[in-house]
Amino acid sequence: MATIEGIRKAYMDFVLTEGEQPKSVYIFAKKNKMTEAEFYQFFGSFDAIEESIWSGLALNTLIEIRAQEVWQEYSSREKALSFFYAFFELLKGNRSFAIYSVKKAPKSFTTPKVFEKLKEIFEGFAEEIINEGIESSELSDRKFFSKKYKDALWIQFVFVLNFWINDNTAGFEKTDEAIEKGVNVTFDLFQRSPIDNLFEYGKFLAKNGGMKEKMGFGF
Repeated sequence: MATIEGIRKAYMDFVLTEGEQPKSVYIFAKKNKMTEAEFYQFFGSFDAIEESIWSGLALNTLIEIRAQEVWQEYSSREKALSFFYAFFELLKGNRSFAIYSVKKAPKSFTTPKVFEKLKEIFEGFAEEIINEGIESSELSDRKFFSKKYKDALWIQFVFVLNFWINDNTAGFEKTDEAIEKGVNVTFDLFQRSPIDNLFEYGKFLAKNGGMKEKMGFGF
């Protein structure tokens, strides 16, 4: 009997053996002793299978990291680092498929279809930990810009994914370094800085521009 996990595994085996998607659902279903109707009970297309593989990795990562005893004690920065490290650790077991999927994805400014669900899950997680960070004052609540924090984290995630695809170091140690440096730099930008103080001072001066006249200063 066909199952979601069975179809995923059969699809991954096919594309890694043949280097391309099956020519049709009929051919794929026949090869794996199922009917087309059984296939369509679970997936509408081959791209939908890939999308579910990537989103499944993200969901499994969230389950794993949230089960840690110290999770609730983590800062937003530590939660982000935990996600990145755990995701790429899980991805090691599917490296050949990841390379195939990433390299065949069209290069464009929009998110390829197979990564849309992954992005949705990631941004939901990112928004959650960012809001926690703003509430705890770990992160700076900047008008207009705060809503873009999750986008910056997604860009960092895509960068690390492409870095990992091309990382040939033992144990992917360079990727671990890229995660540490990239996530920390990104969160440094989210935190309050002298620029924020300057901005606040500018707003104060704009709001109180007439104060010197009221106080009798002539310069």
